[in-house]
Amino acid sequence: MTDFSVQTQPEFVEWTIRSPGQSDLAILADIYLTVRRETFVWVDPASFRHEDFKAHTQGEHLWIAEAPNGEIAGFMTLWPPDDFIHMLYVSKSWQGQGAGAALLAALPEWPHSKYRLKCLVKNRRANAFYRSKGFVVTGSGTSAEGDYEEMSFYPDA
Repeated sequence: MTDFSVQTQPEFVEWTIRSPGQSDLAILADIYLTVRRETFVWVDPASFRHEDFKAHTQGEHLWIAEAPNGEIAGFMTLWPPDDFIHMLYVSKSWQGQGAGAALLAALPEWPHSKYRLKCLVKNRRANAFYRSKGFVVTGSGTSAEGDYEEMSFYPDA
């Protein structure tokens, strides 16, 4: 994958979106664990483990958002056979500063290809973010963490 930067609004943070190196994986596992515990407060925090990151990202394409100061702010994974965005997690201190939008912009052929994801209904902040990026609800279901909406992004015709 190619590294590139994306200028975002309104904070004007210039994100570097890149593939992770081996040395980044522990930081990504920390972000995954911390954000899940902070966000999914209705789930027993003991059910989230540090080793989940490695297990949950097997076979997926992975991008990280790196801030200008070199700090890893978040990551996104894609299950390519289904164009399914499996995860998009941003550390609390970086939320609302464009890292999520920059990660979406890293998707192959974004915004000219269809993508899907599942978003927990109780995760109102993420739900609003995806809607603001053009995702629409196309289904629903239930997971161990609660009810979710399947959301799809359709490119402009």
